[in-house]
Amino acid sequence: MVGETSDAAPSPLVVMRGIDKSFPGVRALSQAQFELLPGEVHALMGENGAGKSTLMKILSGVYQRDAGSLELYGRPAEIASPREAQDAGIGIIHQELALMRDLTAAQNIFIGREPRRFGILDEGRLNRGAAAIFRSMNLKLDPTVLVETLTIAKQQMVEIAKALSYRSRVLIMDEPTAALNDAEIAELFAIINRLKAEGVGIVYISHKMDEIKRISDRVTVMRDGEYVGTVPAAETPIETIISMMVGRKLTDEALAIPDTADAPIALEVHNLNRGREIREVSFSVRQGEILGLAGLMGAGRTEVARAIFGADRREGGDILVHGQRVRIVSPRDAVEKGIGYLSEDRKLFGLATGLDVRNNIALASLERFTGPMGVLDEPGMQAAADRYIRQLAIKTPSDTQEARLLSGGNQQKVVIAKWLLRNCDILIFDEPTRGIDVGAKSEIYKLLNALAAEGKAIIVISSELPEILRLSHRIAVMCEGRLTGILPGGSSQEDIMRLATMREPAMEVRRAG
Repeated sequence: MVGETSDAAPSPLVVMRGIDKSFPGVRALSQAQFELLPGEVHALMGENGAGKSTLMKILSGVYQRDAGSLELYGRPAEIASPREAQDAGIGIIHQELALMRDLTAAQNIFIGREPRRFGILDEGRLNRGAAAIFRSMNLKLDPTVLVETLTIAKQQMVEIAKALSYRSRVLIMDEPTAALNDAEIAELFAIINRLKAEGVGIVYISHKMDEIKRISDRVTVMRDGEYVGTVPAAETPIETIISMMVGRKLTDEALAIPDTADAPIALEVHNLNRGREIREVSFSVRQGEILGLAGLMGAGRTEVARAIFGADRREGGDILVHGQRVRIVSPRDAVEKGIGYLSEDRKLFGLATGLDVRNNIALASLERFTGPMGVLDEPGMQAAADRYIRQLAIKTPSDTQEARLLSGGNQQKVVIAKWLLRNCDILIFDEPTRGIDVGAKSEIYKLLNALAAEGKAIIVISSELPEILRLSHRIAVMCEGRLTGILPGGSSQEDIMRLATMREPAMEVRRAG
């Protein structure tokens, strides 16, 4: 139980007991509890909406608890703001990035505590400080680069660097590897082990079971805002942890690869170009097929998706939809041609967080609900929203709940619902399960397979190779902007990695694809 330690155990850094927290229409936490020891990585797990992030936002001063007690370093504590939390030695890396996109990486790291000389900002010292943190992370990144020009993965590393700059005694990591590749994850784990050796306590929130087993000492599980239990990570089977999280046993059916060789081609891309990001990329997707798009960070996967969708202007190449060459220079063009795109950054590109669930789901289909003189069919929008809330099991008190108040995973489901309502023939899912728990992930896998069975043509981009292998009927692999090969379903991780590190296309593999 939380707070119980043996005589030989160190005194806890953090003890939270009986924590309650409610929002309008939602009870987020009920009698929640948590404990963190010095030099410990303590995983905090649960399905989306379980209350993990809410509990940590209370610890980090973002929210105030309605009831319960908090002890910090052995003394009762009240943390009224994020600044008070930082001053108390508590750092947090949020799942949703909180960077200022128009500032540099260094300016983001030291925002509000910039070094000054004679009252003037000392840019040189600022950049040297950021560079030193990047070196300690083994990260090659220019401190003066604007954050808005960085990929999501690089922005995530800047967020981690910012947290490390506070030299915190307690460090909360909320899905820190969601956008990182295997090499970057290895670097992050090396940093975590160094911090452990220095006595830093780390709260690690993740849905990746392999990471939990690799890095954590203990695991606390929450479900529906309540404490379920705390178990030792090394001695507890993954199946037990999953059962604690979802309250049921999850089973994934084996992937059945359909024969789509004779199915009509829904989408063709010929010699797509955009500088060095995309170089002569060609592939096709048939109706009823899931094409996985794999590669290491910087391979150009997201850039290809954005070029197809018209979010970025391509410099050359042709796009054909159902055999017809189409002109796509904006997302509106793509949507009109039956193409939907779920971005890897749902907060920036997928949602209008200030609008409610109903309006977000209807956002790409507003003309369907717009009557004479621009009057919206509110009952129709409500019926559509309610249908997808049920179908996708979106956890929300109603369709009028603001999207910003939902958990990350439920926000992701709202974005998926938006494109399902639009009924696009071609769907591009960029990191569709980023930040989503094992239960919701299983549901989304089944949903994608069901959409393919209905004849939808689907492209899935994922940094998780097991996910690519689990979902894909074929796998297109990229390296440094080029398509280096197309593999059949049932290939191995080794097959993918070989092509993901091959700078020139493997023509015999491409022909086989």
